[in-house]
Amino acid sequence: MKQKFPPWAVVKVVTAIVATPAAATVTTRDGGGCSRNCNIPEELTKALEEKPDDAQYYCQRAYCHILLGNYCVAVADAKKSLKLNPNNSTALLRKGICEYHEKNYAAALETFTEGQKLDSADANFSVWIKRCQEAQNGSESEVWTHQSKIKYDWYQTESQVVITLMIKNVQKNDVNVEFSEKELSALVKLPSGEDYNLKLELLHPIIPEQSTFKVLSTKIEIKLKKPEAVRWEKLEGQGDVPTPKQFVADVKNLYPSSSPYTRNWDKLVGEIKEEEKNEKLEGDAALNRLFQQIYSDGSDEVKRAMNKSFMESGGTVLSTNWSDVGKRKVEINPPDDMEWKKY
Repeated sequence: MKQKFPPWAVVKVVTAIVATPAAATVTTRDGGGCSRNCNIPEELTKALEEKPDDAQYYCQRAYCHILLGNYCVAVADAKKSLKLNPNNSTALLRKGICEYHEKNYAAALETFTEGQKLDSADANFSVWIKRCQEAQNGSESEVWTHQSKIKYDWYQTESQVVITLMIKNVQKNDVNVEFSEKELSALVKLPSGEDYNLKLELLHPIIPEQSTFKVLSTKIEIKLKKPEAVRWEKLEGQGDVPTPKQFVADVKNLYPSSSPYTRNWDKLVGEIKEEEKNEKLEGDAALNRLFQQIYSDGSDEVKRAMNKSFMESGGTVLSTNWSDVGKRKVEINPPDDMEWKKY
């Protein structure tokens, strides 16, 4: 005959949990050290049918569900226990553990803190409070790391400031942008399900009613309408009131284009020349660079000597001595292992 155990008799030490499709059985040891198998949640449920206002039964059943990993059910039992007995610190511990495992760290921390006030001698509260704080810090760090990877850029024209968020594949319904006179706020639901927040305190006022945004497949474009043609030295203004400067476009050697971006071609050519100058070459390329440099830096006599010797010798002689090659014809003189041919 199967022996049934009242809830108060259950559990000195829990030694194993076996979950089956039909039910969950917990192997326990009673006070005498004998191993017995019993379906504890079922026994407690029957006991609660007889005594539905027993806070301790709910607390014990919450503990059983925690052992079985049924945190959603367990937290409901813990809340029922607390409703019947608000000063039950054990029920608060059970509730906090469930909230922690459901990754609701803020709620868990609040629950454990409340329980610690009721029973400061229970070291479990200190342990779980520390775990919650560490979990919260880790979660915030992950969010910050992800958001820091999202870049934005900006440029300006005479009439507006354009901010580009480098976020791909978002839906228009997942983007909310709010404009005020000196503040921009953007909230974007990323494809990963996370939220991206951008909040900027602007350097100069804008016209919110005429500011717009557009969601594209590769980016989000936000256009801030300027009330006057003022050049922004930077995008954000941290409480300072800068002296406005009239917007003057840099038109020196700019290539005509419908693009809002402009480019100073003189500067670009200078950068290319500097790169070519500093480029490290080898073999024939290095030798040609040397001859070019000698010709470029040489005097008029050096240049005449190089031109005359190269042309008269069919490219086999290159001299910089005008006093020598200037008074004679430079003969063809190929390298020893080569033969000169006229084509």
